[in-house]
Amino acid sequence: MSDQTTTVAELIGLMRQFTEERDWGQFHHPKDLGLALAIEVGELLEHFRYRTNEEILHYLESPTHLKELSHEIADCVWLLFRLADVCGFDMSVALRDKLQLAAAKYPVEKVRGRPDKYTAYQKSDKPTADPESTTQ
Repeated sequence: MSDQTTTVAELIGLMRQFTEERDWGQFHHPKDLGLALAIEVGELLEHFRYRTNEEILHYLESPTHLKELSHEIADCVWLLFRLADVCGFDMSVALRDKLQLAAAKYPVEKVRGRPDKYTAYQKSDKPTADPESTTQ
């Protein structure tokens, strides 16, 4: 099983089977899955806390650390896919939709090489009101 040969549907099927075999569906409500995701993201970030980018790159040269990190990321992906499944939407459709929205918000010609939020470069179609000319 690899990223090149495994579909999202296959992964969701494996997660459903795992959940059903353990009768854990009763615990998989959106709130609980969201909380579990937040906890797992915290565990993921522990690998980076108090390290510079250079130290992180060195840290990840260790096969043991890389494996640990991959497991934390897998926990997060698992919970994201499970949450999407429980909420009843298709993750691939949602991601494709989000990419289209992001492409409109962040056009290449305006943002290439810039880390700014879209509001930093978008022009407002509304004229700026003169605060002194407004009446209350």
